[in-house]
Amino acid sequence: MYKASEKRYKTMDYNRCGKSGLKLPAVSLGLWHNFGDTGVYENMRQICFTAFDNGITYFDLANNYGPAPGSAEKNFGRILKEDLKQYRDELIISTKAGYEMWDGPYGDWGSRKYLLASLDQSLERMGLDYVDIFYHHRMDPETPLEETLGALAQAVASGKALYAGLSNYDGETMKKAAGILEELHCPFIINQNCYSVFDRTIEKNGLKDAAAETGKGIIAFSPLAQGLLTDRYLDGIPEDSRIRTDGRFLRAEALTEERLQQIRALNEIAADRGQTLAEMALSWVLRDGIVTSVLVGASKPDQVLADIKAIENTQFSEAELQKIDSVSV
Repeated sequence: MYKASEKRYKTMDYNRCGKSGLKLPAVSLGLWHNFGDTGVYENMRQICFTAFDNGITYFDLANNYGPAPGSAEKNFGRILKEDLKQYRDELIISTKAGYEMWDGPYGDWGSRKYLLASLDQSLERMGLDYVDIFYHHRMDPETPLEETLGALAQAVASGKALYAGLSNYDGETMKKAAGILEELHCPFIINQNCYSVFDRTIEKNGLKDAAAETGKGIIAFSPLAQGLLTDRYLDGIPEDSRIRTDGRFLRAEALTEERLQQIRALNEIAADRGQTLAEMALSWVLRDGIVTSVLVGASKPDQVLADIKAIENTQFSEAELQKIDSVSV
């Protein structure tokens, strides 16, 4: 039986999620890539144990994470049942719905029927009575926003979720959603969006400013740009790279000569700071306090430990920030 480290809360930083009462670890674990049926179950267990032993309390899932869709929730549910059940009240577990999950007109987007049915399925797969955060995964251009948000409010009112979240929303839509959810007395506290040195979308679409203005948290996914912001590609594409073995998320054409030059220049800036490129990339996302937490993926436990080191130095001089921008923007 797994027993968590007694020192698990000694070194992790915990940040308040917007103006809510909830605090999240500065580094959280995403189960997008490596917890599906193609993964090795014992490795999944050790990744989760390493994360929790070092203060990572937030575990992020979605209905379609795998492959196959639903398998990440099933595997994590097994880990919960066999190893982590006694620590449930120390964990923040989230899931999402918004992308295609099952056939037919009711298994995608943002209808009330889809969201509430999907949440029930997610809870069953994980063996849980509730999740801590239930997200709508992406904006729906056809379903009325009021319907989608009403489903989130119903999920919370029913006790199947404690908080509501939005993912991949822009700033203007998020602010409108925040107003609607406030009227529904639904505790909407967090946005989940892509954010990295190479992807500044939330700065351009108003989401980052809107989150700060409305007192909502942000948890950033893909902060390492699918591995580009690491030392893995400094000399090109390794033979065992995910680019070669799994082209779902990062394709070889993304690694242009210009991009390689940017990566090498950023690596030099990181070295001058006494950090690895990955550490600097993660600490950059956390630099101004607007982002509550960064979501990292891991294919082995050691990667979790390496990512956590980012919280040791999240301070940047104005000269460093300008240099990073001159290289990457």
